[in-house]
This record gives sequence, structure tokens and C-alpha cells, in this order.
Amino acid sequence: MEYKKLWTDMHSNIHHEQMELLPEWFGQVKKIMDFWPVAYYPFYMRPTESGLKVEDRYEDGLIKMDWEQIREFANQANKEGYPVFMGYEWQGTGKDGDHNVFFLNNDGEQKHPDTYRELAAAYKGEPVIGIPHHVAYQPGSRGKNWDTHDEVFSPFAEIYSCHGCSETDDGPLLMKRHVHMGPRTGETVFERAIEKGYRIGMIAAGDNHSVPAVFEHGSMCALAADCTKEAIWEAFVNRRVYGVSQSRIEVDFFVDGAEMGSEITTGGEAELLFRIKGTAAVDRVEILRDNILEKMVVHSGTWERKEQSGVIRFKFRLEFGWGPDIRVYPDAICRVWNGLLKVEGKLLGVEKCWNNFGQELTSQTEDSCEFALTTYQSTATGKWMGPSNVTTEGFIFEVEADADSFIHLTVEGKEYAFLVRDMLKSSSVTALWDEVEKLTEDTWGKITHYRDDPWWHNAYKFKVGRAYPEDSYLLEHHETINVEEDCCYRLRVWQKNNDAAWTSPVFLRTGHGLAEKKED
Repeated sequence: MEYKKLWTDMHSNIHHEQMELLPEWFGQVKKIMDFWPVAYYPFYMRPTESGLKVEDRYEDGLIKMDWEQIREFANQANKEGYPVFMGYEWQGTGKDGDHNVFFLNNDGEQKHPDTYRELAAAYKGEPVIGIPHHVAYQPGSRGKNWDTHDEVFSPFAEIYSCHGCSETDDGPLLMKRHVHMGPRTGETVFERAIEKGYRIGMIAAGDNHSVPAVFEHGSMCALAADCTKEAIWEAFVNRRVYGVSQSRIEVDFFVDGAEMGSEITTGGEAELLFRIKGTAAVDRVEILRDNILEKMVVHSGTWERKEQSGVIRFKFRLEFGWGPDIRVYPDAICRVWNGLLKVEGKLLGVEKCWNNFGQELTSQTEDSCEFALTTYQSTATGKWMGPSNVTTEGFIFEVEADADSFIHLTVEGKEYAFLVRDMLKSSSVTALWDEVEKLTEDTWGKITHYRDDPWWHNAYKFKVGRAYPEDSYLLEHHETINVEEDCCYRLRVWQKNNDAAWTSPVFLRTGHGLAEKKED
């Protein structure tokens, strides 16, 4: 069956004090995502008598009031045709790990028992799921307790977010942002779930508390028959999901024709197939059997020497931001960019790489697009889980044009031209020198220095990323694998820019050599 790739941030936590911002959050989501499982966050920092603040749950009456507001919002959004799922974060005593609980229907109620087993039992038989996140923290201290896991209630896990990567303890994507919760430990990583024989999928999601759908914090893709809540839910419970660390790498993965998340019976041999459409050059695809690298399909080195001439397809990323150090220029918090991109060919696709509110793709034609972006020096809110600095906003463009044609970019009325052939060799950065020179003189008077640090370090800039030809971001692989015992196969995809994608496994059963298997 042909499934649609539907994208979302499945972990955007809206707090009690943010409820009036629900329409603004929803407006941001609709610009970027195909559906929204909103995750209400019923916790706050409660001061104790001594003055020490501890995280605790709001009182039940206030939570119920917020929950009814979310229910009314979800009902209205669904009525208007946009798939919104009600959800909330459950933490219990912290000994089983944190989970987001989502409902297919909008008639569900929040439950906050102490343990995960009680939570799963409370919703048994209902269309409700509980998705664990940041699983790699310390056992007993908000890390996932895989010994109590219920694979029906929790069909997949969030293994990447703003916290970092919980897949394994020795991978290159670390968990260093929320240092007070770490460091991560190998005792609770996602690999332990596979070792225990659980049939469990994997996603990425933001764990965003101030802005939903932050590009830099990861997102998930659901493979669904259509964009109805029922079809999306069917993808959830069948683990037909995967995650990306940043950009929307498209992944199709099959074993004997079965999609990711499937459980199939096979004997002796099976046919493994994957197709990748990256957003930049694909470096390699790691095929993992259980948690061990079975094969690495290296794509780097297969396309670089090919001559690019005539009409070609390519992708490149355009980023805006940087700007004054707010310790030197405290009022330079944000900047609005108005721009127009025009190609001498066809503009095939535009991916929004947005991290904050205030972004608009105002128009798009076959060969151009206009946009208005707002970049911030910092989005930190003072909240105890406030976001890291976010400095850039932009797009990934897919273009069909002659290799000797130009990309025309107009920024604030000034025109720039970039030769595609040059873009295929290197990225480039342009500083708004006139602005920073005026800012410096207006603030500090006429100054001189033998280096350009005072100006370059405080200049707003935009970066035209290297253009990658289609040969670099398209990859298809097919092979026959030997299956002698129960196992699972999954993919880990890496681009040269370090963007990653993780697929849910396909679970293979042979009837002999059984791996430990958990009963439903």
C-alpha cells in the first residue's frame, strides 16, 4: 500500500500559563506540520517552605480547567478538518521515566498514578498510547524503566529531542543540553528495549516548551493512508513511524515488502529494500540487525566526481541570522528579513527550517518565492527548561536549473546573484556590512581597529549553503539477507551535514532461535 509521509512535532508541551497562547501555537504548527498531538504539561516549580523549588503537579481543579480548554480546541480543530490529538505528560514518581499520553478520541481524561504499570492498566483496552521520551537518563531518576514496559500501550519511543539522543550511550549525538538531568547512561537507552525483545518503534520529537515544531530539535514522520486521525492512529499503533534530527529526510524501508514497524514471519532469506531522498548529500546508511551494525552502505564517494552540466536538480539550504552580540548591543534582540528568491528554472520544493514564531512564506510560484523571517539572538524565556539560543531561520530549496544559471536573491531590496556551478563547490556567507558599520558608529562613534572583529562579529549574515546535486541525496539499495533466528532490522541514516534519521524496525520471526518476546 502507498502511504503518505505526514510530519509533526509529537512533543510540544504547552503549560498552564501559556494556555492563552494556544491559538498562536496552533498557527505555527499549521504552517509546518500535517497534524498535531498537543502535549499539555501539568507541572510547575513549586516553592517549598524553605524556598527550594521542586517540580510538582498543579492542583486537579486547575488541570481540569486547562484540559477542558484543550478539549474544546481539539474539537474545533477537528471540525475544521485539521487532525489534533489531545495529550498530556505523565511522570509519576519518576521511577519509570516520563511519558506523553495521547488519545484517539477527544473524550479522554488525564490520570496520574504513581507508576507506569498503573498508568497502562488504567487505559487498557482504550485507544490511548503512552510514549516514553529522553529514555537514557538514570534509572529511577526520570530514565525509562524497560522492565515495566508495555509494548501495546507504548508502541514506540522518542529517542531524539532537544535533550539529545537516547538511542545508545556511545553515539555522536550527545545529551548535554539539560545537564541537570544527565548524564545519560547505557542502562536505559533504546537499545535495551531491543535486547529485551520488545516490538517497539522509534521517533524524534522536539520536547519544546516555548515554541512548537522547532526545526533544530527533531520531528517525526508517520506513514499513514491519509491525513485523518484514524489513519494516523493506525500508523501509531502499528509502529509505522520514524524520526529525523533536523531536516525531513525521506525514508522508505521494507523487508519482504513489509514497511517499518511490521512483524513478519520468514524463513531462510528475506529481501531488504530502502530508498532515501535526503535534504543534502547522504553520507551513509547503517543497516542494524538488532543493535549491531550488519552492513554500512556508503554513499559518499559515489557521486562527487560526476560532471554536472546542463539542466540538473539540486538542493541547498538558505539561512538568515547571526548578528550583534547582545552583551555589546543589548537592544539588538531580533531582526525581520524580507526576501525574494528567484531561479532560472523551476523551484521544485521548499522545506521550512523554522525555529521560532514570526516566519512567513508569503508566496510561491514555479520559479520564485517571497518570504519574511524573524531571527532572534536568544529565545530563552527564563523557564527552567527554556530553549537554547536559536539564531537562524531559513529554507531548504530543491531546484531544477542549468548548472551555469544563477540563483537570484533579494534581501531588503538589495540583489545578489549566485552561480549554480559555484554553489556546487562551496557554501558562502554574506554580511550586511552597511548595517553593522552604521550600528557601530551610532553606538560607539568612529572607531578603527587593525582587524574587522568589531564589525564581523556583530554583523547580520545570511548563508547560501552548498548545492548538492540529485545524485548526492538520492539512494536506493536492495539485497537479500539471511535470517536464521528471530531478529529485527532497522536503519540509521546519516547525511554529510550530520542530520540523521532513524527508522522503526521490521521484526522478523522464524519460529526457531527465538529472541525473548514480550506478550501483548
